[in-house]
Amino acid sequence: MYKVKVFVTLRESVLDPQGTVVKNSLHSMNYSEVSDVRIGKYMELTIEKSNRPVEEAVKEMCERLLANVVIEDYRYEIEEAVAQ
Repeated sequence: MYKVKVFVTLRESVLDPQGTVVKNSLHSMNYSEVSDVRIGKYMELTIEKSNRPVEEAVKEMCERLLANVVIEDYRYEIEEAVAQ
């Protein structure tokens, strides 16, 4: 069994209005040291072992469903998990 952590963020070239609102709110709360905020998504997947390499499956899932590869970047971490 594998536990996969997937992180999806907007590409640097894509405007992030939600991040701008959060940054402005932090500034209004006197956290002026914050220079930028980018909002993203975090997902955890539990994947059963199979004949297919887990990296291949996760990459395909990200590119087909979990991330919009036109405007988002993604990265993932895979760790073996103990079955419960």
